[in-house]
Amino acid sequence: MHVLVTGIAGFVGSRLARCLLARGDRVSGTYIDARPDLPGAQLFEADLLDRAALERVVGEAGPDAIVHLAGLSHIGESWDWRRMPDYFRVNIAGTENAVRAAAAFGNPRVVIASSADVYGDVPRNEQPIPETRPVSPQTPYALTKAAAERIALAHGAVIVRSFNLIGPGQAPNFALASWARQLAAIRRGEQEPVLEVGDLSTARDFTHVDDGAEAYRLLAEKGERGGVYNLASGKAVPMRDALTRLLAVSGVRAEVKEGVYPPRPFDIPCLSGDAGRLRALGWSPRRSLDDALQDLWREAA
Repeated sequence: MHVLVTGIAGFVGSRLARCLLARGDRVSGTYIDARPDLPGAQLFEADLLDRAALERVVGEAGPDAIVHLAGLSHIGESWDWRRMPDYFRVNIAGTENAVRAAAAFGNPRVVIASSADVYGDVPRNEQPIPETRPVSPQTPYALTKAAAERIALAHGAVIVRSFNLIGPGQAPNFALASWARQLAAIRRGEQEPVLEVGDLSTARDFTHVDDGAEAYRLLAEKGERGGVYNLASGKAVPMRDALTRLLAVSGVRAEVKEGVYPPRPFDIPCLSGDAGRLRALGWSPRRSLDDALQDLWREAA
């Protein structure tokens, strides 16, 4: 199978590329700015907002499937009025450009990375959340993803509502990756033994990024066109528990200073997803949250 990955230099894109190459698949990908180090992959520098460039890439690569991962993904940043327009342009117009480029060249299966945040604040007694639940986006980021879904579904794409993917390569502006880096700095003596965190009362559904990559690969091959799939473990873990486990993995003693960062507007208290549709295709997570935390710690240390 030949898969074209948009955003191949990103957190999930780079792990997916390695997963595909390890399976013997042919891999192409788009990036902007820094060219990623991915031996064996065919790389194209192309901006999502340049539809002609995307069409040239799809036409030259001729993939069997496209996994569209490129976009902007930080919920907190999407509230910044200086960045908000970028989120709408990149996540909505960029998705439309990707699906139209695919339609112009053989109509390969397109898998679109959406987010669990499109569900909004769902009562805990109605979780894990199934794909049949109506979306109710409550943040600018979630709104862009919900809008992108509508465009993509109109073109017969496969939608993946990903819950929290974590593991090596994650940007430091995400909580667990940030904490791992802070703990590593404390161990090296570069930071006082104080770990500054935000609200630890929320709970999230975590999946190792490499299990997520395997899910994307499976959906590129077998996903139902026009179908929606949750990518989730089915269990919400309180952030306080995740931090306790990360502290145990690191072995670093530190005072935890909670509430340093103000809560984001409409921060969802709990999110967990029902991945039954994805499991029915043969997917199941093979790695635990502790595996992901150990990988984050090894990278940071």
